[in-house]
Amino acid sequence: MGRIIGLDFGAMTCGVAISDGLLITAQGIETIRRTHENKLRKTYQRIEYLIDWYEVDRIVVGLPKKLDGSEGDRAEKSRAFAADLERRTGLPVIMWDERFSTVSAAAVLSDANVRLDKKEKVIDKMAAVIILQNYLDFLANEKSKNAGNE
Repeated sequence: MGRIIGLDFGAMTCGVAISDGLLITAQGIETIRRTHENKLRKTYQRIEYLIDWYEVDRIVVGLPKKLDGSEGDRAEKSRAFAADLERRTGLPVIMWDERFSTVSAAAVLSDANVRLDKKEKVIDKMAAVIILQNYLDFLANEKSKNAGNE
């Protein structure tokens, strides 16, 4: 089984994280930046390169839901991005609830005393790590539940 790439897709950035080979931990790779919200060609190309480089077989895209669980404009854009990625790569794309991922990322960075100017450069990558780590923890939990049923 290959690695999993996690993406925090935003209006002007896309935070990227990758799992380890055992699907236990997520590490931040980079933040892909763009100059216009709808100009995604270079973003897709960079993600496709990273998928090949890390031998990825699944993609997790953060799904920004509102506090009440409903979906708005940002969620719709994330779903369209995920559908395009699935079509372009042929890989399964899992949408994962990302509520509080950016808030959690900001808290982690504050706890680590990261300066504000540096924080702005890494917060999307850290949010991608949190999204992917939450998904990896879910997989581990499901695996342990199923192991108990055998």
